[in-house]
Amino acid sequence: MMKLRKRRALVLAGSALALTVALSGCSAINSFIGGGTADADRDEETGQVTESANIGIFALKVGDCKLESPSGLLEDADVVPCTEEHDEEVYHEITMPDGEFSEEDVDAAGQECVGDAFTNFVGITWEESTLDVYPINPTKDTWEQLNDRVVQCVISDPAGPLTVSLKGAAR
Repeated sequence: MMKLRKRRALVLAGSALALTVALSGCSAINSFIGGGTADADRDEETGQVTESANIGIFALKVGDCKLESPSGLLEDADVVPCTEEHDEEVYHEITMPDGEFSEEDVDAAGQECVGDAFTNFVGITWEESTLDVYPINPTKDTWEQLNDRVVQCVISDPAGPLTVSLKGAAR
């Protein structure tokens, strides 16, 4: 069990690092601005996606279910209603305070993804869970050029695609 925990922790850290590297170039920033449509069609009361859409990454919201990015880059997102087959779900976000960009502070905030936010969403602790999590972090470029201050927590099931939310899944 301890080996699995260490591996999952390394995967989480590695994913965060890979996302930071993948998103740090100017071309990635330009893609953010131009990628995807402004937003998906959403239910006026719940804010839930009602129709599949490709949206810009900055239009992604808590509660959105999405397909895994085939390229691994997060310049846009294919969102779907959570009742349709999907790979991932945004379940929490942390807004960082203004100030100088600090990779250490952003990484520390991303650790909230496997803390109380995870437990409150899933119903058990991350250590007890079989589910995977990764943060979508601001980069130095998005922080400085796009005023990006949001860390989003994304959850998935390594067993495969879902057709329901993982809220309360307790696994």
